[in-house]
Amino acid sequence: MMSLVGVHLLQSSPSLSHCIPLIKSCSSKPHLIQIHALLLRTALFQESSISAAFLSRAALLPFHDLKYSKIVFDQITKPCIVHYNIMIRAFSQSDSPKKAFDFYKLMRRNGINGNRFSSSFVLKSCAKISTSCGGKQVHCRILQDGQQSDSLLLTSLMDLYASCGDAGDACQVFEEMSSRDTVAWNVLISCYTRNRRTKDALGLFDLMQSPEYGSKPDDVTCLLLLQACTHLGTLEFGERIHKYIEEHGYINALNIRNSLLTMYLKCGCVDKAYRMFCDTPKKNVISWSAMISGLAMNGYGQDAIEAFNEMKRVGVPPDEQTFTGVLSACSHSGLVDEGFRFFNMMRLEYGLAPNVHHYGCMVDLLGRAGLLDQAYHLITNDMGIKPDAMIWRTLLGACKIHGNVQLGERVTEHLIELKAAQAGDYILLLNIYSSAGNWEKVAEIRRLMKDKGIQTSPGCSTMELNGTVHEFIVDDDSHPRKVEIYQMLDEIGSQLKIAGYVANTESELHAVDATEKESALSYHSEKLAIAFAILATPPGTTIRIAKNLRTCIDCHTFSKVLSSVYNRVVIIRDRSRFHHFKDGHCSCNDYW
Repeated sequence: MMSLVGVHLLQSSPSLSHCIPLIKSCSSKPHLIQIHALLLRTALFQESSISAAFLSRAALLPFHDLKYSKIVFDQITKPCIVHYNIMIRAFSQSDSPKKAFDFYKLMRRNGINGNRFSSSFVLKSCAKISTSCGGKQVHCRILQDGQQSDSLLLTSLMDLYASCGDAGDACQVFEEMSSRDTVAWNVLISCYTRNRRTKDALGLFDLMQSPEYGSKPDDVTCLLLLQACTHLGTLEFGERIHKYIEEHGYINALNIRNSLLTMYLKCGCVDKAYRMFCDTPKKNVISWSAMISGLAMNGYGQDAIEAFNEMKRVGVPPDEQTFTGVLSACSHSGLVDEGFRFFNMMRLEYGLAPNVHHYGCMVDLLGRAGLLDQAYHLITNDMGIKPDAMIWRTLLGACKIHGNVQLGERVTEHLIELKAAQAGDYILLLNIYSSAGNWEKVAEIRRLMKDKGIQTSPGCSTMELNGTVHEFIVDDDSHPRKVEIYQMLDEIGSQLKIAGYVANTESELHAVDATEKESALSYHSEKLAIAFAILATPPGTTIRIAKNLRTCIDCHTFSKVLSSVYNRVVIIRDRSRFHHFKDGHCSCNDYW
């Protein structure tokens, strides 16, 4: 009603004092169009303040009508920086962020220098479309416009470079900042984490607090560092962050508690994770899902199912991630009937449509149980969505475990059709052929990989000792204590052979004699990490290792026997799950 009164007032006595309040109070599109028509009939529309107010109302909230806003913008005879900023901001928040960059370039071509708002909005659009090239152009303009002292702007620029994978450029911006607040440090930590420089990210925790910089980590810093600890499996550092969180009063935040819970679970420290979970007063679906998934990953499948049932009992409705966790628990525990019960429950009881992760769990469940044909039928006939590479890789892994050569070949063909076949897929197929003794096929696949330029990633294992992360690759000779490590590994090998350990040469994919195969297996990355741990830690200390690839059969057997001979608990997190080795046994029950 007030809008109609305002429109009548504008018709009878158009003025600046009437127009702007009327535009700002407009709450419906028809009234906005009516005001637009009236303004065009007068000279008021070309008043910069009025056209800017009107454009802002149309382009931003509550209407956010970008097509209409473009028409309005084109009717402004001499748009100024305010008009351009409105359009850049509106498109940077839209599904067409590239158009924000287009408006920025148009503004510069028309001789209008940007300000901090122009730069900030266009950097957001560049981050959305992941264009470091566009970011570099804006970076140059920032320097030309004298905005290099604006720490908030430079922080946005760092974030852009980080999102584009340009960690070097992000670090350069950080180094050139005249003052660095906690936000800037957080962006740098995030940059390192996103670009797989996780060790460097952890190093910033102490550096930012040093007398030279004097920045105080906040709750966001802690969340980012916990993610880094989760990625590397660095329990000691995670415990340091936990202590800092408690000392600085961040412990009551639920997102902090959930991150600590996840960190402990993904470092294989289930006891501390359980205590954190029990001490969390108001658990949400994220808390429950993390606990269920973590228990499943660490080999506590039945406990994960019990946690799911308790979650239902206390009235927290499960979501898609929860069901991924409980289906994974069924898979790791070989509970086929239970798995199908939960799979049907999510659809019928909770109305959740299974996604590719849920189907992946079901394929894994059937594959682990040796029901390979049923798993293949599920993928090709029963899935309501197109199978992706992850689904096929899951089945290929099952073919490797059960030695099904024919199905393994068909699955690999599906991966090639998807143009998704990776080095790891070919390695699985190589394993299938080598286990069957088909060295002709092994040679054929190797030639195919060479022709396609497919290179395998080297196995890399990390372990933490006294706050330092030690990294090992196969046949590594870069460690400062390499001579001692190799001597220790030879000694360990001798002790394990006395206890009955025999190298499993199935993992070695070359057609050479058994002695050469055993030699090739001797210096895998996790064996080097274990040897270093035996060398550098007191007897009885738990050994924790994170590996980037699936652990091979021989290293798995090696770790089992070592846990008994040396009376050590060895926890290895590989690409898919945790292996808790104790007293000669593994939590995965030799299926992974």
